[in-house]
Amino acid sequence: MRTTNPIWRISIIIGGLLLFVLPRCEAGVTVGTLTIEEEARVGESYRGTITLANDGNEFQEVIIYQTDYLCFSDGSNEYGDAGTLERSNADWITFSPSQLEVPPHESSQVSYEINVPEDSSLIGTFWSLLMVEEVNSSINLPSDLQRNQAGVRQVIRYGIQCITHIGETGHHRLSFTGTQLVIGENEEKELQVDVENVGERWAVPIAWMELYDTSGRHVGRFESEKRRIFPGTSVRFRIHLSSVHTGKYKALVVLDNGDRNVLGAKYDLEF
Repeated sequence: MRTTNPIWRISIIIGGLLLFVLPRCEAGVTVGTLTIEEEARVGESYRGTITLANDGNEFQEVIIYQTDYLCFSDGSNEYGDAGTLERSNADWITFSPSQLEVPPHESSQVSYEINVPEDSSLIGTFWSLLMVEEVNSSINLPSDLQRNQAGVRQVIRYGIQCITHIGETGHHRLSFTGTQLVIGENEEKELQVDVENVGERWAVPIAWMELYDTSGRHVGRFESEKRRIFPGTSVRFRIHLSSVHTGKYKALVVLDNGDRNVLGAKYDLEF
């Protein structure tokens, strides 16, 4: 299955033809962190807790389960069965409880432990997701629901990335896989740069661009946000250029992970 975000809503449709969204009456459960990241050696273990807070006025039941996770530069994500990917650490993780009720205006804890196997062949970055999903015991449809209409109840799921780096082993290997200059409404311009990681360790680079006009004059430096790139995945950096006037330019795009491995590419732009 593919979706566009590790935090998403699943709609439950009750037979009929005409769809509408039922309003939520309660705030629901929120998760204290969406990332658990640790560096550990083979044979080592680490543990911690995840806080689930209920800001609503009713008890909220939640379930916790595991999936694998991949993301791609086209914005899609894959959530596979836990432990099926080559770099999944799902089998290393134990957690408790797997189902609980969070009291209104209070918080509850989920404990986890990650045990890295005694396997000297392990290098680089391994990861998976802990999913936290609200359970709704019933769907309250409005009293004026007509025949051949459908009700939709939104269920929120949070995906917590559980990331294990095996010491300082492994290297990221980034490469540019595509670029596209996009001009939207109101002449909003951005350079989209797709990057993949074919290495063993994740990277969290920033993409920045030095822009020059045809005379060689430096026009400016433009930056995108940092992005996580797991091994075997790809991301899209978006460099906004709305302040740049129409014309021809030469661009140097650089991926900077904050280490010695800086990757650059040159482009001719015209807009």
